[in-house]
Amino acid sequence: MPLHSLTPLADHLVLGLWQLEESADALLTALPEPQQYAALQPMGRDETRTTQWLAGRALAHAVLREFTASSAILINDDNGRPFFGQLPAFAVSLSHSGQWVACVVATQGQVGTDVELVRDKAQKLAPRFLSEAERADAGDESAKHSLYWSAKETIYKLHSRRGLVFKEQILLDPFKLREAGVLTGHLLLENSRSKHQIHYQRLTPDYVLTYAHSEIVKW
Repeated sequence: MPLHSLTPLADHLVLGLWQLEESADALLTALPEPQQYAALQPMGRDETRTTQWLAGRALAHAVLREFTASSAILINDDNGRPFFGQLPAFAVSLSHSGQWVACVVATQGQVGTDVELVRDKAQKLAPRFLSEAERADAGDESAKHSLYWSAKETIYKLHSRRGLVFKEQILLDPFKLREAGVLTGHLLLENSRSKHQIHYQRLTPDYVLTYAHSEIVKW
């Protein structure tokens, strides 16, 4: 079943997961208002990226139905953050990697989520996005490097602020890798600091998922 799960995290917050199996054509025809989504599709993407994009919209609508039967189209703001045009008070975050697609929807506040395939690339790129303390904590564990990256992506999406330097402005406290848990992250801006709890789980040995919710995001 492509729709893997719909998990209420709170009365106003639901996490959805999709395990991608369908073709792009099948996903498009299953969406509400397929002609509008066909027009919104990013151009120049390969088939895998196209199916991930469409599955994200299908999943977002599945999560939305947990709250309302209202019709809405998922679009993006100027920073790339997705939102339902007819339901602007709803917060939405999407992510996809390989066969997994994740979506979090909240009726209040802001949300962020990220799913990552565990691979050596994150470890190789670590000097670009991890502080020295974070690199020391990650050691030689590929899964931990991928989780660090995923958690930082989640904080970035939560705030939807361009130009953040992951290595310096999004920092995570050391942690012990488990099947599921909570990480503590810090966003350091020019005139403010904020602290966030990032939930994580290992979907499979090869994939990690992170998500976070904030009632109010302060700049």
